[in-house]
Amino acid sequence: MPHVEQILGHKGTAVYAIAPDEPVLEALQMMADRHVGALLVMRGEELTGIVSERDYARKVVLMGRSSADTPVWQIMSSPVTTIGPEATVHECLELMSARHIRHLPVVDHGRVVGMLSIGDCVKAVIDEQKHHIEDLERFIRS
Repeated sequence: MPHVEQILGHKGTAVYAIAPDEPVLEALQMMADRHVGALLVMRGEELTGIVSERDYARKVVLMGRSSADTPVWQIMSSPVTTIGPEATVHECLELMSARHIRHLPVVDHGRVVGMLSIGDCVKAVIDEQKHHIEDLERFIRS
């Protein structure tokens, strides 16, 4: 089973973040520009929360708030569930399933080093299964 650090090695370690006092509208624009479903909320190097499209839908739209007037800190999820780079994809998927989350920041020695989505984890599992199938097919043919 692949480890988080291997997935980040293929995917990259880009981390998109926003400050807690920024308006939600800015977070939405950043998510759209970067084609991501969540941003880390950071104060300098400190991870203070995570804000997702789901947070926006449930805490802004459904509550009749204004995206331009609501600061990110008011809708972010906190504390943030994180995972270390040594964890397996299986551990990530278990954690995401148990916590009903779709994004998992990767933290190493207190520093954010990447972000995984549930899609990243599913892709890693599919790729691993594909390789196992290819290995079995080669074994059967030989």
